[in-house]
Amino acid sequence: MSGERLDAEWVRGWCERTSAGLSALMSSFLETHGYPPGGNAVVLATDESHGATGALVDLTPIPSDLTTLYWVVCEISMPDVEHGYFVHPASTVAEHLREYGSVQIDDEPPGIVFASDGGGRLFAVAGSGRVWRSATASWLADFEVTAESVQHFLEQLGRRVAGRT
Repeated sequence: MSGERLDAEWVRGWCERTSAGLSALMSSFLETHGYPPGGNAVVLATDESHGATGALVDLTPIPSDLTTLYWVVCEISMPDVEHGYFVHPASTVAEHLREYGSVQIDDEPPGIVFASDGGGRLFAVAGSGRVWRSATASWLADFEVTAESVQHFLEQLGRRVAGRT
């Protein structure tokens, strides 16, 4: 893993590219699948979501890449990309952290669940910056590395939107 941190400008560019890809994908969705798409969107951060990010940071130390992501993006909802992908808003992450706590992942510092897929599997980012996916739809499940960084996780989502997994 490189020691480079996630760059907010890179995230903004990713948001533009991915939103355009989602629009293209959804324009033919009804014709392709026979039913209308759900609410597929990359929602940009607002003053309110910045406040929620600040509250999350006050609650627990979070990896800087996650802070950078939430400074640009409020949430991501892609129910119609493969089996679905969802990056939860910082307010939801804080609620889940208070209710369920962090997740223990191998020898990593505790991980923070920030996303899920349509099957209920969870994605957590650990202190190392790596992104882990639960083996089952459980906070107590085993977790396996799915991306070396938040940026790599977003790149994977972008490829899925573009149909290039």
